[in-house]
Amino acid sequence: MLPDDAAAAVPRAASTSFADYLGVHHPGLLPSNRTLGPVTGSTDASHLAPHATTIVSLTFPGGVLMAGDRRATMGNVIASRHIEKVFPADRSSVLGIAGSAGIGLDLTRLFQVELEHYEKIEATMMSLDGKANRLAAMVRQNLPMAMQGLAVVPLFAGFDADRHVGRLFSFDVTGGRYEEHEHHSVGSGSVFARGALKKLWNPRLDEASAVRVAVEALYDAADDDSATGGPDAVRSLWPVVYVVDAAGARRVPERELEAVAHAIIDARSAAGREA
Repeated sequence: MLPDDAAAAVPRAASTSFADYLGVHHPGLLPSNRTLGPVTGSTDASHLAPHATTIVSLTFPGGVLMAGDRRATMGNVIASRHIEKVFPADRSSVLGIAGSAGIGLDLTRLFQVELEHYEKIEATMMSLDGKANRLAAMVRQNLPMAMQGLAVVPLFAGFDADRHVGRLFSFDVTGGRYEEHEHHSVGSGSVFARGALKKLWNPRLDEASAVRVAVEALYDAADDDSATGGPDAVRSLWPVVYVVDAAGARRVPERELEAVAHAIIDARSAAGREA
């Protein structure tokens, strides 16, 4: 058993950042330390790995939600119809990834451990702004890979316990962090999804209506972007949707998403419109 003084010294000596600890003791394990050699004008590795596409996020009174389609592509080929691009970061926040799928998944796992490590060292959860700043630093560290075509652009959302609202943040490949208001989307289909969100979002949405708006925005993105997958009734594949509110982050059940997707498909079939 450690003496009291030694036991008290352990948390003081430990870094609150797991990524910093990894960078000191095992730098080769950090996703950002993988490189494909010197960056040249001809370096482009974007064709070597599947790419994840469209993520949408929107606020509603009392919370925020994030949704992603299930398709990953390599050029003009569908690499996966089952990929998941939205994950819980911790109990009160979620993370979605667009871009190089493998690096995005590594970044997600590292960020999850980073938040858990901080909570164990500090005995409290990091603030929502602090989480967004940590994620921005991780994205910035991946810049050399982004310049070689393997960029990851996350979307981050969570419940701010101090303000009692849902908030969402976007990032660029240089680690720039931007707080978005009302709604946002990233990925190849984002321009179409954002158009749908502008028409469908309003500040009085309840949770169920917000889920429908998110699925409908993904449907619109899939309608015009070949890299975005729409609801797949043949294979029973539906978007991945997480809701975050004061009770924490939870995944919307498949049966609810199936009902929402069928309602949207039925309504559009009944409208009989071409465009």
